[in-house]
Amino acid sequence: MKDSDILAFVDHTILSPAATWAQVAVVCREAIKYKTASVCIPPSYVKQAHDTYGDSLNICTVVGFPLGYSNAAAKIKEVETALKEGASEIDMVINIGDAKDKKYDKITSEIQSLKKACGDKILKVIIECCYLEEAEKIAMCKCVTEGGADFIKTSTGFGSGGATPEDIRLFKAHIGKSVKIKAAGGMRTRDDFELYIKEGCTRLGTSSAVKVLQGEASSDY
Repeated sequence: MKDSDILAFVDHTILSPAATWAQVAVVCREAIKYKTASVCIPPSYVKQAHDTYGDSLNICTVVGFPLGYSNAAAKIKEVETALKEGASEIDMVINIGDAKDKKYDKITSEIQSLKKACGDKILKVIIECCYLEEAEKIAMCKCVTEGGADFIKTSTGFGSGGATPEDIRLFKAHIGKSVKIKAAGGMRTRDDFELYIKEGCTRLGTSSAVKVLQGEASSDY
């Protein structure tokens, strides 16, 4: 694959807790220059990014991130604020405790509420695979599908593990036809990017792609 083909799948990401505006601005400019699918940045920088770069930048941000256990009302407010300030895509984290407690209807309802708040904007649901058993991952595929989300996403990048090809294959076997897949966490080489694209992912969440494709050392997120 050509570099440009790979970068078209990338949500170019900076979610470090110590990220400064100067660092975020670099990532935004790279996203524009290399035509990545989006730039994924902390919610606190969404307005500044939109005010600075306008419609030349597709802005993604995170909600309930990275732990997922804020309540649904708080997550809805986060979505509403992010969209008002210029985001076009939302990556939300499920309540992982609810998944472990098998409160699947509650998770589905939360996803439905956030998708309603998103309207025609894209909602991606992070299920944080590293904390879930196979049966729980399968249940989350159902929750994401019935909740009406646009994507299921493997990981925050802040958990104990990132994307695996096995999880992508599990997703493909259990998500609805309308749900797409985003891999995130642990992708650090060109081979990694190409592998997940070939496995069927239509988005890759990584801070590494631009540096890797320029031949530089990288670290994820």
